[in-house]
Amino acid sequence: MSLSDAPLGQTVSYPSRYDPSVLFPIARAQNRASLQLAEPPAWTGADIWTAYELSWLTPKGKPRVAMATFTVPADSPNLIESKSFKLYLNSFNQTRLDNAQALRDRLERDLSAAAGAPVTLEMMLPQHFARQQIAELEGIDLDKLDVEIDTYQPAPELLRCQDGPVVEETLCSRLLKSNCPVTGQPDWGSVQIRYRGRPIDRESLLKYIVSFREHAGFHEHCVETIYTDLMRACAPEALTVYARYTRRGGLDINPWRSNAATPVIAESRTARQ
Repeated sequence: MSLSDAPLGQTVSYPSRYDPSVLFPIARAQNRASLQLAEPPAWTGADIWTAYELSWLTPKGKPRVAMATFTVPADSPNLIESKSFKLYLNSFNQTRLDNAQALRDRLERDLSAAAGAPVTLEMMLPQHFARQQIAELEGIDLDKLDVEIDTYQPAPELLRCQDGPVVEETLCSRLLKSNCPVTGQPDWGSVQIRYRGRPIDRESLLKYIVSFREHAGFHEHCVETIYTDLMRACAPEALTVYARYTRRGGLDINPWRSNAATPVIAESRTARQ
């Protein structure tokens, strides 16, 4: 199946009963081929999805609600198209299940089958909602730089490295934006870059991040592109690229890719999520 067969951008009916057939996997290989990698990706990583609109019925027909965080490994053959994910989760709304564990079992089984690799999840029931925390990505705020920008398609040639000793630092920006490659809807995000290596020129990095502003690409693809472009431009010894995108339809997507031995991945959602 091709992307034109996906429910994204099409008028579809939301199923009211459990229906795993609506899940639409998309092979990662095509986008990675466009990155012209000389060998299979050396990164580790995951796509972290947060579902804020999860509901089902008890055997007596009483609704229950929960939140869930799904982790799709970056080495899975497929990513899961976001609208199909929403359709799938909503198919539980009128589905009677014995308990939350029965829901968890179905979610893990179906999503792992779609991704082609084990998908794990953490479910949060209402009694634990108060534990949710909001925090911004840590790091030096690139958005304070006063720069002139006129490029709004990915431009890796903007990236510059400075001469000097190896540094270890964390940089961040809230100005990441790309567009859905099917619907053209904006995808808003924050991005964090941790690295050890030659100093990355901060103004050039901010210009590069903003250059995605009119780019059509899935969240996961954008993060892999940023990671690949930084490795080619500056060859850091260690690099982690982590993006947290704002939610749409009750789901947010937060991909990260890293070659660090112990990557640091923040768990809190940002204020815009």
